Amino acid sequence: MFRPLQLYIGLRYTRARRRNHFVSFISLSSMLGIAIGVTALITVLSVMNGFEQELRQRILGMVSHATINAYDESLEDWRGLTERLAEDPRVAGAAPFVDGEIMISRGSQVTGALLRGIDPEREGQVSRVTRHIVRGDLGDLRAGEFGIVLGTRLARGLGVGVGDAVNVVTPEVRASAAGILPRVRRFTVVAEFEVDMSQYDSSLALIHLADAQRLLRTGEGVSGIRLEFDDMMAAPERVREIARDLPGLYRVSDWTMQHRNFFRAVAMEKTVMFIILMLIVGVAAFNIVSTLVMAVQDKQADIAILRTLGAGPGTVMGIFIVQGTVLGVLGTLLGVAGGVSLALNVETIVPAIEQLFGVQFIPGDIYLISELPSDLRSSDVVRITVSALVLSLLATLYPAWRAARTAPAEALRHE
Repeated sequence: MFRPLQLYIGLRYTRARRRNHFVSFISLSSMLGIAIGVTALITVLSVMNGFEQELRQRILGMVSHATINAYDESLEDWRGLTERLAEDPRVAGAAPFVDGEIMISRGSQVTGALLRGIDPEREGQVSRVTRHIVRGDLGDLRAGEFGIVLGTRLARGLGVGVGDAVNVVTPEVRASAAGILPRVRRFTVVAEFEVDMSQYDSSLALIHLADAQRLLRTGEGVSGIRLEFDDMMAAPERVREIARDLPGLYRVSDWTMQHRNFFRAVAMEKTVMFIILMLIVGVAAFNIVSTLVMAVQDKQADIAILRTLGAGPGTVMGIFIVQGTVLGVLGTLLGVAGGVSLALNVETIVPAIEQLFGVQFIPGDIYLISELPSDLRSSDVVRITVSALVLSLLATLYPAWRAARTAPAEALRHE
């Protein structure tokens, strides 16, 4: 079978047993270095993808994909608008809400919180709070009974549980014979939720929509309507299309706007981590330079003989490019195999290591997530593979160019 001379000799040099064992050691270390770097890159990026996906799911478990608000203070025609939005084929769920900032007290314990008035029958369409109820029942929120659902950390900080009463203080004041007094209403805790995110577990309280309207004096209006789509990535575009089709003026927002800084920080962290770990691959790849430089010195006589037999500089250069590229390809393939295997099994391997050594890498009381999630993406694998191969190829160019400049007479002088 026909094979180009460069490929034939380059592969032969790669398979041959070298007289210089140090060259063999450097070759092996270069290949293993690339493999370790690629493995680390694939594994780390997969874990970071898993963290991002897990956090996004937890955040969107409490925050809707998009929100439509009135252009002025409150949305008065929300009933008809909610039904109209729910019938839109682009919308998977729609639910009204009322938002406000409050103070909650129980005895000497006082804390600030975000109050959200919800419709318990529709809330499951736009959030997953019902899945995170750990005590009580969200269905116990009934209009006029002034029940309240607290996050577990918020309830723990106040020292209350299901069935206990708390005082809700609104920022509005009322005039009385005793002077200016804040508006206070007693609520009964009917349930607790836990999403393992302090942003919600320690600062969010849910009450019935009608009770929120009475407490915050919004009349018949609501703060807005929360929307859920079957594809959350399409939410920014779809909510704007829907708002343009509605009569009147509305303000719209989506989950990318509400948590833009957070997801930008995660994306930046992934980029920085990719660059840092790619430097490991780069160091290992440029060890190929040392390998080929020593190989060129070791093969001076062979190069001279090839040149005297008619091989051109391009042929000699191609031989050593093939030799170095083979090292890079083998190291990259080993790294891809190792990285993919680790990324697919990290959720099993890490707990086994924790159990074996009696340690916990991510304590649940400190971090938002107590387990290492993994999300292996083919785009990351392709990007890492191509980058490692390109670095390996670049590392072969200078030694191969030096080999091509070898003068046959000078190389054979001492043979």
